[in-house]
Amino acid sequence: MSTDYKSTLSLPETAFPMRANLAKREPGFLDFWKKRDIYGKMLKKREGAPSFVLHDGPPYA
Repeated sequence: MSTDYKSTLSLPETAFPMRANLAKREPGFLDFWKKRDIYGKMLKKREGAPSFVLHDGPPYA
């Protein structure tokens, strides 16, 4: 005896793709950032600000 519960589930609906496909989508991301000069805007916004240092890794590496 098998019951089909698929129709009873209330799963969220989203426009996000099921798989990331990063290798195919990354060029689009880079083009988007380049057209909008995202990196340049980020640098300009931080201009004159103190340096930010993130120490990543083991403490005695």
